[in-house]
Amino acid sequence: MTDPPAPLEGIRVLDIATFIAAPFSATALGEFGAEVIKIEKPAVGDSLRELGTRSPAGDSYNWLNESRNKKCVTLDLREPRGAELFKELVAGADVVVENFRPGTLERWGLGYEALRQVNEGVILLRITGYGQTGPKRHLPGFARIAHAYCGLSYLTGQPDTPPLMPGSTTLADYLTGIYGAYGVLLALRVRDKTGQGQVIDIALYEPMFRFLDELAPVYAATGKVRERMGADTYNSVPHSHYPTRDGQWVAIACTNDKMFARFAEMMGRPELAAADAYGKKAARLAQRAEVNRIVSEWTAGLTRDEVLARCAEGEVPCGPINSIADIFADEHYAARGDLLKVNDPRAGEVVVPAPMPFLSATPGRLEHLGQAMGAHNEEVFCRWLGLSAGELDELKAAGIV
Repeated sequence: MTDPPAPLEGIRVLDIATFIAAPFSATALGEFGAEVIKIEKPAVGDSLRELGTRSPAGDSYNWLNESRNKKCVTLDLREPRGAELFKELVAGADVVVENFRPGTLERWGLGYEALRQVNEGVILLRITGYGQTGPKRHLPGFARIAHAYCGLSYLTGQPDTPPLMPGSTTLADYLTGIYGAYGVLLALRVRDKTGQGQVIDIALYEPMFRFLDELAPVYAATGKVRERMGADTYNSVPHSHYPTRDGQWVAIACTNDKMFARFAEMMGRPELAAADAYGKKAARLAQRAEVNRIVSEWTAGLTRDEVLARCAEGEVPCGPINSIADIFADEHYAARGDLLKVNDPRAGEVVVPAPMPFLSATPGRLEHLGQAMGAHNEEVFCRWLGLSAGELDELKAAGIV
């Protein structure tokens, strides 16, 4: 029995971006059947190859993971001949993904209007620190800067600490990458109807800003600035992280009165949910510290597994605060197939997150991990564009590929 066609089979993506955000858009598309061509500067390559822990392959594990399923070629887009070859590739492509500073592609003669001349249906995804417009458009940006600029870092930390890093330093990269892939799918849908491509313009901070729940409308309506609250949530309590007897931590989330009533009953303290105690959310919010103290004392008297078991039995939302070691030992991750073991010819056995989301009929696929620089030069330039082996050698000698 043959595998069903992948959702994006027949879609060709040219990835000329670097690091994570824009390349991750291409990766997400490639996991579901798009043919992704990763184009790197000869002899230099994508800086992601050097970012993070080095693998036995010589490239970082970041590269192996985030360049999965991509065909790797080298091409200097700044050279006239390189730009010509790139346009030939664009003529047969559907999507171009880039993250150079605004105006860079235009200086190389490869802006959107130039690409449209060779392929009116091409879709150009542009991810930059601050977008293609606005007074900050020329400033450089990374995920840490996006976290700060969007307001997330301001909210991260304890009330008496400086702003802290909200989890991974690359959170904005991945979220923006997903929005980029989403934008490509929308643009492909429009092209199905009109035959025309378009530009997708995303600033690195914008997806993170979009995820800050009611922050913007509340400030506009009331002038209220939400401050740092540590692990707490401003509109619910108990909704935080709590210690356990064995030195572990759990997350508990009671977002309404019914959940808190179940929680109080499960703790053996049903009186806490009385109307004249903490049964109403307003009362709990007014006595946040006291409610958190009560919960912390209860969890601290039990092991993590005991807390988890009792909360599960009482239908109280609770989960372990996992380290990566916990995740690798977790039976649910295993049952879901969230971690994949890949035997890579260059790096040996590598474990990576599985493609997401899980589609019942046409799931994502992991064909291979990130490849060596220029591994597919011959296939792409000779078989696709018709260059001879001699011409390819001349381009190599000239530093163009």
